[in-house]
Amino acid sequence: MKKIRLIALDLDGTLLDDKKCLSKRNREALLECMEQGIEVVPCTGRIWPGIPEFIRNLPGIQYAITVNGGMIEDVARHQVLDERKLEWKKAVEILKLAGTYETMYDIYIGKSGYGEARFMNHMGDYGIGPELEKMIRDTRIVVPDVIEEIINLAKPIDKINFFFGNPEERMRVRRILLERGDVEVSASFSNNLEINGPGATKGEALLRLASHLGIDACETMGFGDGENDLTLIKNAGIGVAMGNAVENLKSEADYVTTTNYEDGVAEALWHLLKIGRPCMEP
Repeated sequence: MKKIRLIALDLDGTLLDDKKCLSKRNREALLECMEQGIEVVPCTGRIWPGIPEFIRNLPGIQYAITVNGGMIEDVARHQVLDERKLEWKKAVEILKLAGTYETMYDIYIGKSGYGEARFMNHMGDYGIGPELEKMIRDTRIVVPDVIEEIINLAKPIDKINFFFGNPEERMRVRRILLERGDVEVSASFSNNLEINGPGATKGEALLRLASHLGIDACETMGFGDGENDLTLIKNAGIGVAMGNAVENLKSEADYVTTTNYEDGVAEALWHLLKIGRPCMEP
């Protein structure tokens, strides 16, 4: 095995626990990775400003893969290295489709999130728990009408988020979107869908960033737990699935670690790279 030079990490359900916190052990392991010259790259469906400050402010974080691979950023230099967006007229079509179903939706444009009060005030109806609700409230600008906002801005869309209270409607909308064949469709949670432009996947973004840095694919490691991490796990030199990951992700992974509540990231780094410290059993 070649030396690992780049580690890409999903955040929610992977590096962070379900309360969106970073454990001391995970933090220490990441800092040791960076001290050894390994690029540690947040790889998330969030926009960069939506990533918690305690991640953004980790010393040594230079690059980020955001909005499911739709953007690769040199965050230290405030430069966009690559972006794959959704045409705004196509986004309007998709959101008008959503209007015929019981779904909450919001969008990311230009590192800002936009949502509507009619959804934000009833997030529990769409299966959104308190921790995720807080994150959404903290990262969305409330506008009267998201579709009108898109039309007025007339700018490419970073990502569309859908949330569903009814699993059958979620599957129905997913099928319709996949049949289009002109968008990327994935999910972070069992009750959501995420729609990106063509080529916007975490796995493709990992390979593009590695190439930019002169790093071979076999010198990369990727961590994830959800469906939108599948391409990351497949394309990384070593793909690590969390113990709490969906089953198809585990089946594709090179290694399955412990859960996000059991310092699964640090546990894998210790087991595979001897970075960090072993878990101290009680």
